[in-house]
Amino acid sequence: MKFRRVVVTGLGAITPLGNNVTDYWNNLIAGVSGAAPITRFDASKFKTQFACEVKGFNPEEYFDRKEARKLDPFSQYGICAAIQAVKDAGLDGANAFDPDRAGVIWGSGIGGLQTFQDECFNFAKGDGSPRFNPFFIPKMIADICSGHISIMFGMRGPNFTTVSACASSTNSIIDAATYIKLNKADIIVAGGSEAAVCEAGVGGFNAMHALSTRNDSPGTASRPFDMDRDGFVLGEGSGCLILEELEHALKRGAKIYAEIAGGGMTADANHITAPHPEGLGALNVMKNALQDAEMTTDQIDYVNVHGTSTPLGDVAETKAILKVFGEHAYKLNISSTKSMTGHLLGAAGAIEAIASILAVKNDIVPPTINHFTDDAALDNNLNFTFHKAQKRIVRAALSNTFGFGGHNASVIVKKFIA
Repeated sequence: MKFRRVVVTGLGAITPLGNNVTDYWNNLIAGVSGAAPITRFDASKFKTQFACEVKGFNPEEYFDRKEARKLDPFSQYGICAAIQAVKDAGLDGANAFDPDRAGVIWGSGIGGLQTFQDECFNFAKGDGSPRFNPFFIPKMIADICSGHISIMFGMRGPNFTTVSACASSTNSIIDAATYIKLNKADIIVAGGSEAAVCEAGVGGFNAMHALSTRNDSPGTASRPFDMDRDGFVLGEGSGCLILEELEHALKRGAKIYAEIAGGGMTADANHITAPHPEGLGALNVMKNALQDAEMTTDQIDYVNVHGTSTPLGDVAETKAILKVFGEHAYKLNISSTKSMTGHLLGAAGAIEAIASILAVKNDIVPPTINHFTDDAALDNNLNFTFHKAQKRIVRAALSNTFGFGGHNASVIVKKFIA
């Protein structure tokens, strides 16, 4: 069976660095940090008092007030990113696509955490009577965003949500590409969204000792590969990609950002939160992605790492890269855009795939910011793209995402060549 080729024809983003793709990309390249003190709630009693919040976002620019109130922030972010991507792809006109051949595969690690928290708070404050908002469940469930997107655009093809913690939206991209390759659809809206910057989200990750507590310097708190890294910085937002079968895209004259070359998925089978100490799951998932893409290691120029700024995770991922790429590892550019965006959990893979696609398109690698001290546990001869973006030909990029539970997903994007 000959698989069909899959290309990216539209992008959308709501991020801590900007509420559209252009602002997001420009701030990545400029090395801007999205971290700042939390504004959503009084965090003064929390161990961590800062996050990478989405800034200046007004849902009423996209929905009327009544509709916005029916949506958890994770759905608001996701729908808005999808609106941008559909428009960018030129699919927002009448009869732009066959609705039965268009689908939505979305990712979210948690879903409507803000809604779940608020409803529980309200119940606890009451007299014990079971008074809940009738939209509680439809706002909270993790699959609802894909449902809203399909309803908005009339897409009647495959529709579901992938839930694999921080690998969720990379899984959505891989699944979407697979469905198109197998002729199950011509167009799929893929990506992910997350909105966990609330008391429950920050408190829960604090209890796990997962978050940085560098409250005196939020902007330098996310410091992947630095000796003094002390945890990740919580982020929020959404990224959206329009994946399309190549001939379908060419026939309608669509612009093409890049081609989805392949993807891999594995499990650590090791621990609920800690990575395999030797990076076994990460090693296997990168190998699987290369095999799926029918590419060799020397064809990859850039790795957008999971790189969360945790003591164990950065070491395990670096070990895996060295084992997979061998001597070619020293010719790679490696960077963690989480040093700027924070960790968007289930939406991380989507915005990092966008960063990888734009690196391929523009031949520039975004930096890893906030590096101060080398860590002797890492091979510091690797090019982690510290401090400043670097220009180079980027033929192909590999993007890694790893989630609690040991879920690993990697996707490879490459320059489109007809």
